[in-house]
Amino acid sequence: MEEESPQLKTLLVDSGLISSDRFSLAEKKAKEANIGLSEYLVEEGLISDEHLGRIIADHFRFPFVDLKRQVIPQEIVSIIPELVARSQQIIVFDRTNKGLSVAMADPSNFEMIEWLRKKTREKIVAYYATAKDIKDAFRSYQKDIGKTFNELIQEQANLAKSKKAKAEELPIIKIVDMIVKYAYENRASDIHISPMETGTQVRFRIDGILHNVLVLPKDIHGLIITRIKVMAKLRTDEHFSAQDGKFSLKIENEKFDIRISIVPITEGENAVMRLLSSKARRFSLDGLGFSDSDFEKIRSAAAKPYGMILSTGPTGSGKTTTLYAVLEILNHPDVNICTIEDPVEYEIEGISQIQVNNKKNLTFSQGLRSIVRQDPDIIMVGEIRDNETAGIAINSAMTGHLVLSTMHANTAATNIPRLMDMGIEPFLVSSSVNIVIGQRLVRKICTKCRESYQATKEELKKKGVPEFLIERIFRNKKFIRLYRGRGCNSCVNTGYFGRVGIFEALEMSDNIQKLIIRKATADEIQDQAVKEGMTTMLEDGAEKALRGITTIEEVIRAAWE
Repeated sequence: MEEESPQLKTLLVDSGLISSDRFSLAEKKAKEANIGLSEYLVEEGLISDEHLGRIIADHFRFPFVDLKRQVIPQEIVSIIPELVARSQQIIVFDRTNKGLSVAMADPSNFEMIEWLRKKTREKIVAYYATAKDIKDAFRSYQKDIGKTFNELIQEQANLAKSKKAKAEELPIIKIVDMIVKYAYENRASDIHISPMETGTQVRFRIDGILHNVLVLPKDIHGLIITRIKVMAKLRTDEHFSAQDGKFSLKIENEKFDIRISIVPITEGENAVMRLLSSKARRFSLDGLGFSDSDFEKIRSAAAKPYGMILSTGPTGSGKTTTLYAVLEILNHPDVNICTIEDPVEYEIEGISQIQVNNKKNLTFSQGLRSIVRQDPDIIMVGEIRDNETAGIAINSAMTGHLVLSTMHANTAATNIPRLMDMGIEPFLVSSSVNIVIGQRLVRKICTKCRESYQATKEELKKKGVPEFLIERIFRNKKFIRLYRGRGCNSCVNTGYFGRVGIFEALEMSDNIQKLIIRKATADEIQDQAVKEGMTTMLEDGAEKALRGITTIEEVIRAAWE
């Protein structure tokens, strides 16, 4: 309903929630991304989904429901078949003495309301909910999906154990498809299929944490690996060498690139499948979780015509995503952007992207040498791993190019000595680096089961929170209010749903340049940056914990060394 409403701009712009220029830009970007305007506004963080829903519901004079705050019983949601619910953007969320409470993306769909009334012979109370909220609520059907999956696996397991059926007769294609679909339904980023002595273990990485899903019969492990190899166009007769590949898959109108890594281990071949969603390709710097001050620092660094922007952190901390978000700002027809990556995770229109290929001697350093001869304005190097790549990247930044790259370091400050350890002269580091971003990913509290509680200093000490951070959080208070997730069906009883970044942004000031030239330690550089106003990752995480975005335990797990 809101997608077609000509009043949406009036509702948001006239009320002062979004500027006219920003709304017009959002319209353009949503059209380019081929998604609904309201969905784009929410994904870009311009307005919360709940706030948008309440505004629209009030305007059309429908009652509003926030489904994230509803616990939907299985017997209630099953009143409408899943396929009907998805096609009509409708879900039953409660039954009271007033009748069935139904959330609809278009409560004026009286034909659907009448169909449901006749089907159930109950009074229907229609509520407005955003399309995104309804889509997320469809996870309430997951129990059926999980049950179907487990029944299928059990059926195949029984066949595998029986003398009547041979492993070759099992529907392996269906098993692999169900594993991938179940991973998608549970928001998994990776699927691990590992051979063990007694079976094949399947695990999903959800919000950065690995979860055991099930154990399959060992007899079918080889067939599953072969099926995955066929899908990724890998050699099926090679069992003693590592192989990498990828294939594309469409699930519920969402396209995925699935990256495959297969390596031989003592028990057999281990497969890891990474699910790369097409939706994640819409990168937005202001949607990653940066504070206002850090956001402006990065925008300022990206506006410079030359120099380096470095993102640092451990594997899986979102470094590449941050650089892609910066590239999204810089990607215009009047600039030439080239990248060298290993691997190219997402293809970005208008950017020349090179895939590292060590077998063809196309390394980061060799690729970077070639890129420099392509007359680039902006260069992205997937990772600075060695002295040669570091030297070429620094030289490129010094000769009129804006260079973006990632490095492995614990903090933004420790990244500076790492460059010097690679043989880069201190004066080159100080004059070429614009900004260093340190980052980690933490799990977000599930909004459906989030609750608040009062915490004392002693309780935080027991959780491993350092003394200096406790004093900074509490100041003169005896108690502070923190948040946690109780656990529910939506978050698979973990209390967490999704992830967000915690950051620190170290700008290259005059004082920090002087410290670098005299080869100061990382601690000295950190102390000076903090004096000049840098918020550390711990502090940024603590602020997000106080706002109910994440838990203090997550912040300590991710950012306290």
